[in-house]
Amino acid sequence: MPAAVLSPPLEASPQLLSHANVGELVEACIGQTAEALVQTRAARQIDVLHAAEAVRTAHAQGQPQDLMEVVALIQGRDAPDLGALVEALGDRVASTLNPSPHMIPFAGRLIAPSGFYESFEQIHKLARTLLAPVIFAEDTGSIGVGSVNPIAAAILAWKIQELVARRFDIRPFVTVTRLDYESWTHLTHRHFEL
Repeated sequence: MPAAVLSPPLEASPQLLSHANVGELVEACIGQTAEALVQTRAARQIDVLHAAEAVRTAHAQGQPQDLMEVVALIQGRDAPDLGALVEALGDRVASTLNPSPHMIPFAGRLIAPSGFYESFEQIHKLARTLLAPVIFAEDTGSIGVGSVNPIAAAILAWKIQELVARRFDIRPFVTVTRLDYESWTHLTHRHFEL
C-alpha cells in the first residue's frame, strides 16, 4: 500500500492560534487519524465513529483525548495491556505517513522544554489539545515533537514550523517521533498536568 503524505490541515491559517483554529486542527487530526485507522484496517469504521464522537465530547469539555487511545479502549475492553493496543494502532497509522515516524523509547526521560513553551504559549496550548508534547527544543532551530498518534505529532510539527517562521523568519527543523504509551502518558501528565 502506498504511503500517504500528510498535508497541512488548513490551506491558510491566521498568524495566531485562535480557539476556532485550534478546533479546526483537532478536527483535522480526528479526521486524518480516523481515515488512517480505517484505511489500514486497524479498526472497524463503527468503532472509529463511536470513538471520534467520544473524543469530540471530551474536547468540548476541555479534556483532550486521543482517538487512537479511545479506539484501543473500545477494541480491548478486557485487554490487560492497553499500551500494546495503542502502540499497534500507532504502527498502522504511521505506515500511512511518508516518512513514517520512528518510535523513540527514551523520550519520557527528556527534560520538558519549559522555556520554549513559555515563548510559545499558543504551541503549548495546541500541544496539550493534541496530546503531542514537544520533547526537545534547541533554541528555535531544532525541535522535536512526539505522540502515540503520529498524525497529531505531524500536525503540531507543521504548526510549529509556521509559527516559528513567522516570528523569527527562520524555518526550524522539526522532528516528528512516536512515543511508547508509557512515555506518552508520563509526558502528557508532566507537560500538561493531565
